[in-house]
Amino acid sequence: MKLPGSAKLSPLPLLREGRGGVNPNNFSMKTYELQSLSEKERFELLKRPKMDFSSIFEIVQPILDEVEKTGNSAVLKYTEKFDGVKLDQATISPSELEIELPDDLRSAIDIAFRNIKTFHEAQISPDLEIETMTGVVCRKVMRPIEKVGLYVPGGTAILPSTAMMLCIPAMIAGCKTIVLATPPNQAGKISPEVAYIAKKAGVTSILLAGGAQAVAAMAFGTESVPKVDKIFGPGNQFVTAAKMILQNSEAQISIDMPAGPSEVLVIADKSANPAYVAADLLSQAEHGADSQVVLLAIDGFNLALLESELETQLNQLPRKEFAAKALEHSFILEVQNLDEALDFSNEYAPEHLIINIENEESVTEKIINAGSVFLGAYTPESVGDYASGTNHTLPTYGYARMYSGVNLASFQKSITMQTLSPAGLKILGPTVEKLAEAEGLDAHKNAVSIRLRDLGNE
Repeated sequence: MKLPGSAKLSPLPLLREGRGGVNPNNFSMKTYELQSLSEKERFELLKRPKMDFSSIFEIVQPILDEVEKTGNSAVLKYTEKFDGVKLDQATISPSELEIELPDDLRSAIDIAFRNIKTFHEAQISPDLEIETMTGVVCRKVMRPIEKVGLYVPGGTAILPSTAMMLCIPAMIAGCKTIVLATPPNQAGKISPEVAYIAKKAGVTSILLAGGAQAVAAMAFGTESVPKVDKIFGPGNQFVTAAKMILQNSEAQISIDMPAGPSEVLVIADKSANPAYVAADLLSQAEHGADSQVVLLAIDGFNLALLESELETQLNQLPRKEFAAKALEHSFILEVQNLDEALDFSNEYAPEHLIINIENEESVTEKIINAGSVFLGAYTPESVGDYASGTNHTLPTYGYARMYSGVNLASFQKSITMQTLSPAGLKILGPTVEKLAEAEGLDAHKNAVSIRLRDLGNE
């Protein structure tokens, strides 16, 4: 998930600015030495790009208000205004979709779909039932969130991977209404890849819209868009602002998680291949100019070769302008040992954490804060983005300290139940009476007492 912003770090004791001279796009990764930083300077490095939503909220709020009042007409109006597409209808049924895909692409989607489905099905938890004391039985049962909205961006690139990451757990959870919103192309259609996934996952309705208008349509409901209870998915600053506003409005919706610019932190030791590390940093940097990539280089890692690889690989990227700008507010931090690296990483709480060291499995217990972790030299972040099975919708901006990434439970809610036998109430009742009396809630006490009196008369 991504938000706008640019990093604003206070001046720190640089080892070097990084190599320039990349033609036509210069890059710069500032390099620091952990041992040379004060606590205040260390804190500055842990900061994320600053987010200022005041002006965005002013743009988004009228869109939300108009969609709430006029429904589909507002959605169609803003789709024509922002996407340049004039549509006759805001929604289509997946059954109406005509899908043509090359066999190799269809096969790739099927493999990824199967892996994601397998991993998320394994997250199904059985109902819990326990007798806490004689005659007192407590249960916890899981139920699907009945109506969910899934936002799949479609601006500069189509994102079938995001469609899978959202549609598949919704399908497994048993959500009854699944609305997938994605911007239409200039022909007024959605990409065949996303269409194929929507049909395969049992999406019930497709909203041909993006931006704040799509989020508002799912939050409030329109003539053809069902109102949902929770909205998932990444988006630009307008999508994110809409989600933020609506979760605190009378629309009564929740959202998946707070969002910030995409990020990766790589820990590399002397065994790490600098070409691999450069590729991993750039794979995240190409998301956008506001992405942040961080390298924690343990003593012995070849930084000179890394800089050479960054320059070479950067100039081969079609999105090198985005990547180069992201590198400008990214940094390398030289550390003396693995413990220093892990301590800093846990403070930073990255969205993606790549551990490219010897004996990578030995450190898993020490990883406390991270959205998703990629262990070993042959586990690039890209596999999690697309097809390993884990979900790529993850907490950013340091929210990995307290939020999980999207998973099966994100599409569910738990309900507790309890049953007391007459014997159970006789045992537990006096405890409840005493506690209710201490709180001055006589009606609570009486709800127990009246039953105990009847039981005493049996």
